[in-house]
Amino acid sequence: MLALIIGLIPGAGLAQGAGSTMPADPQAGLIPPVPQGPDWPLFPDPGAPRQPVEAVPVGPEEQVVAGLSNSAVAITTSFDGSDILIYGAVRRETPIPEGPLDVIVTIEAPSQPLTIWQKARRFGIWVNTDRVDIGAAPSFYAVATTRPLDQILAPDWDNRYRISLPLVLRAFAGAPEVADTRPYTEALLRLRQQDGHYRVEEGAVTLVQDTLFRTDIRLPANLLEGDYRARIFLLREGAVIDAYAAAIEVRKVGLERWLYRLAFDQPLLYGLMSLAVAVIAGWGASAAFRKLRRA
Repeated sequence: MLALIIGLIPGAGLAQGAGSTMPADPQAGLIPPVPQGPDWPLFPDPGAPRQPVEAVPVGPEEQVVAGLSNSAVAITTSFDGSDILIYGAVRRETPIPEGPLDVIVTIEAPSQPLTIWQKARRFGIWVNTDRVDIGAAPSFYAVATTRPLDQILAPDWDNRYRISLPLVLRAFAGAPEVADTRPYTEALLRLRQQDGHYRVEEGAVTLVQDTLFRTDIRLPANLLEGDYRARIFLLREGAVIDAYAAAIEVRKVGLERWLYRLAFDQPLLYGLMSLAVAVIAGWGASAAFRKLRRA
């Protein structure tokens, strides 16, 4: 009996007491230790080589700050054109550089594809023969400058920003069917210059002390709807040093807008209304002439 009691003493020493909350295994349920990471110094190592500092991009020395008198043009039944005043200033952080400063202002309508036809006389009548398809050409384009355009704008910068009239026509739609397309594009530019839709107004921009500028551009009465784009360029020695762009919203309003949408959304109803107006106008004119004859 004494030997049995002595044999149970080691197990009793390891057993947990009554009411104890400790687990039998001391390591059970514990969070495993997190491996220690590298020690990050609070200050850089004086002996480490210095990293190159990235240069902060610097803007142009001269920048355009501009505004428009009208950012929206409303086309009504009595619309006969609109004048857009474009004004602004040149912002500088340094003294005025040497050399002449020039300003170019353009207003461009949304571009649309078109076809240029050549007419020829066949059997006593004029018919369309050859044609050139233009991928994109604005219906209105105006350029105003401080001096003659060829004296202030270098050709490579003109090709980049497409400022002059010959570069207004964006691209040809497919391969041209004629060998020489230049007469067709020149004819289109000449016709649109004659009706006032393409204009180059040299000397129309007033520049005061190389800082303030302004110009007025007249929009014709037969404008097309769309988002027109106004651009302002600062130039020195033929190079563009800064550019600014703003949008001009041209929309039909009132009765003009209603008739325009009716013609596209419900063409049958628009045709019937046009026919009814024509019949009523003809009957009214006939009745008026009969009364005048009787009188």
